[in-house]
Amino acid sequence: MANYVYIATSLDGFIATSNGGLDWLMEIPNPEKNDYGFADFINGIDALVMGRNTFEKVLTFGEWSYNKPVFVLSNSLTDIPEKLKGKAEIVKGEPKAIITQLKTRGYDNLYIDGGKVIQSFLKEDLIDEIIITRVPILLGEGIPLFGDIDQSLKFKHIKTEVLNKMLVKSYYARDRE
Repeated sequence: MANYVYIATSLDGFIATSNGGLDWLMEIPNPEKNDYGFADFINGIDALVMGRNTFEKVLTFGEWSYNKPVFVLSNSLTDIPEKLKGKAEIVKGEPKAIITQLKTRGYDNLYIDGGKVIQSFLKEDLIDEIIITRVPILLGEGIPLFGDIDQSLKFKHIKTEVLNKMLVKSYYARDRE
């Protein structure tokens, strides 16, 4: 089983503006409508675990774009919109318990998404690989990708790609040696 983070950040490490805005991501020139490897990544995972804030943001995009099961980690949500029944499900609890529960259901490779969820999985050393695409913009403030953790977590650099002559996509694997 592996838990993956696949995310974009500003140069100063923010995943969204302070109010959760992502407009700065939509402003990236993309004349060839390239997904920059996202479809290949999604094809390699079994399910997504995302936080409530990320789920609510995704709902504002209109069309549901995930073809894999989505598990929304939330202690406050009580229901999924009717149109997403069978596609998304609410889960509650601690990250280790959620991973155990999903593994017993046959979901081994998980895409972990959303700032708070990523941070909670990192705090429990449950992230195996991180793929970060840095966008050449300084936001100055916003929602950070990383928060405080109780221990150092070492990662090995696997590779880095430059996309569209402006995005820098780096791959890291957890070094547990």
